[in-house]
Amino acid sequence: MNRTISKTVARRYLLGRQGLWPGRRWAGKEGAARAIRQVGCVQMDPLTAVARSHDLMLWSRVAGYEPQHLESLLYEDREFFDYGGILFVYPMEELPYWRLHMRRRREQARYADFFAQHGPLVESVLAELRARGPLGNRDFDGNARVESYRARKDTGLALYNLWITGELMTHSRRSFQRAYYFRDEVAPPHARHEAGEEEAERYFARKAISDLGLHTASAWASSFSHMICRRPGKAELKEILEGMIAAGEAREVRIEGQRVHYYLPAEDLPILDVLEDGGVPEEWRALDTTTREEVNLLAPLDNLLARQRTRDIFDFEYVWEVYKPAELRRWGYYTLPILYEDRLVGRLDPKLDRKAGTLAIKGFWLEDPALGEDPEFASALAQGLAGFVRFHGARRADLSALEAGALPSQVERKLSDTLAAAPA
Repeated sequence: MNRTISKTVARRYLLGRQGLWPGRRWAGKEGAARAIRQVGCVQMDPLTAVARSHDLMLWSRVAGYEPQHLESLLYEDREFFDYGGILFVYPMEELPYWRLHMRRRREQARYADFFAQHGPLVESVLAELRARGPLGNRDFDGNARVESYRARKDTGLALYNLWITGELMTHSRRSFQRAYYFRDEVAPPHARHEAGEEEAERYFARKAISDLGLHTASAWASSFSHMICRRPGKAELKEILEGMIAAGEAREVRIEGQRVHYYLPAEDLPILDVLEDGGVPEEWRALDTTTREEVNLLAPLDNLLARQRTRDIFDFEYVWEVYKPAELRRWGYYTLPILYEDRLVGRLDPKLDRKAGTLAIKGFWLEDPALGEDPEFASALAQGLAGFVRFHGARRADLSALEAGALPSQVERKLSDTLAAAPA
C-alpha cells in the first residue's frame, strides 16, 4: 500500500533535504561543498541586483558563506565544475557520467553541422589554447560576427560549442566570463575517464530521484531526459522508474489533498518516520538559529522552487519576473521568497546600492497580511534582514519603500539594533 503523508511532512522533508529547515546546518567553505553535494547541483546566473542567485542559494544554507568559497571550490580545488546550456555547478566526481551528455550534444545536428562547416576556425581556436593556455572569448579578435545567444564572434561561438560538447571546460572566471582550457588539463585524474552508456544512464536515473527529493513522475522524467540528453518514450520511462522501485531505490508516496503520486529515494523513508512523529532528524539539527527565530530568503533560482510543486505543497506561487517588462510584473524585479518556520509566507524585492552601502527593500508582500502584526514574525524578519544586509557588505537597510503599516515598527527598531550590535 502506498504511504500517505501530510503537507506539513512534505514541506519539512523538502526543506530539510535541501538544508533549509529547521535552520542552516553547514558552515564555511567545507559547508558549501557539503551543501552542493546534498542538493546535487546549483544553478549559476550572472545578474547582480543583489548577490548572484547561486551565492544567495548557498548563503541561505551555509553559515558564514562567502562567494569566494564557491570560486575556490570550482577553480582552485576542482571539487566541482560548471556546465550546461542552463548553467549548473556539479560535483567533479560526476564528470565521467556527464561525458555521455556531452557526447550526445556533439552528435546533435546544430553542433555536428557547426564542427563540419567550421573546421579551420575550430582548429585555430584549439591551436591558440595550446599555445597560450587558458583563454576567454575576449582573448580572441574573431573573424566574423554571429547572431547567437551564446556569442557575438565566431571564435566565441567555437569556444562555447567546444565547451558544451566536452572538449573544453571552464578553467577559471574573470568578472564571471569563462576562461576555457582542455578538459584533461582541468579535470583531476580521477574524473578524466568516461563512464559507459548504460552505467551513466542508470546513474542519472538515480540522480534525478535524489536531486528532486519529492516529485512527480513527469518531473523526474523531465530531469532524467535532460541529464541523458535524449527523450525516452513513455514506456521506457515507466519501466525505469518501476525498476528503481522494485530494486528498493525509490518509493512512491501520496500527499494529502494531491491527486498525483510523488516519488522519493527509498533510503529517506526513516526521515519521514521522524517527521511524522513531529521530530527533526539528528543530522538536520540547525547550527544556531532556526527559521522560526530568523527568516530565510530564497534565491530566485533555488532548487526548492519547482513551480508546480511549490504551488501544490507550499500553496505558494513563485514567478521570477526579472525578464518581464516592469508594467507586467505582479511583484518585483528580483523578488525573493521569505521562509518562516516551514512555510513560504511572502516575498520581498531587494536592490543593493553598492556606492551608498545601502540595501533597499523595494517591495514587500505577505501572503497573509495579519502575519505582519505578529511580534515573533517581526523579530524573525528583522533578524533575517540583518543577516542579508551583512552578507552584502552593506551598512544600512532602507525600508522606506514599504507601505505604511506593512511591517510593525518593531522590525525597523530590531533591525537597527541587530546591525549596530554586529561585529565590524
